[in-house]
Amino acid sequence: MESDESNKELDKVRSRLVEKMSRQVIKQLLDDLLKDGVLNDEEKDSILQENSTSSDRARCLIDMVKKKGQEASRKLFTHLQERDPTLSTELELPSGLPV
Repeated sequence: MESDESNKELDKVRSRLVEKMSRQVIKQLLDDLLKDGVLNDEEKDSILQENSTSSDRARCLIDMVKKKGQEASRKLFTHLQERDPTLSTELELPSGLPV
């Protein structure tokens, strides 16, 4: 996937991600993106504390990652494929994206 495509792909699947991402997967993605330096502790805590539902947390996470650019979006996809391969397949996300 070209780096330019990552944010476009994220826009395309955003509503389905918001609808289908589980609370557990969101927390795992937050940890992964914190480890990668995409998010900092304050951003992670903000997503968890300021959003009471999984849908709101997913929406906030996606929007925050998208604002950080193509590389951040690509890392989100890569970690999502690792954490929830079934959802990644259902959304037809490209496989084998390098982190």
